[in-house]
Amino acid sequence: MTRDVQLTESARKDLARAPQHVVDKLLAWVMLVKMKGLHEVRKVPGYHDEPLVGRRKGQRSIRLSRSWRAVYTQHGDGAAEFVRVEEVHKHAY
Repeated sequence: MTRDVQLTESARKDLARAPQHVVDKLLAWVMLVKMKGLHEVRKVPGYHDEPLVGRRKGQRSIRLSRSWRAVYTQHGDGAAEFVRVEEVHKHAY
């Protein structure tokens, strides 16, 4: 089982405009996945890992702060690929 985490070019651009604490939390998540595997890290309550629905069905998100989320897809080999890191406003959901 692969413990690889990749960022798309779009996710890299999103991360470049995110506050440092958000970047740090995502990097901590990546380290945990590399150490323990994605299945185990999903159990960590602080990240609120959850499947998305609707047009984003098949993707999952983690919370990086109250207003920042990272959206990823999981590949069959267990690798995770982040497709977006986005700021979420409470009126948007």
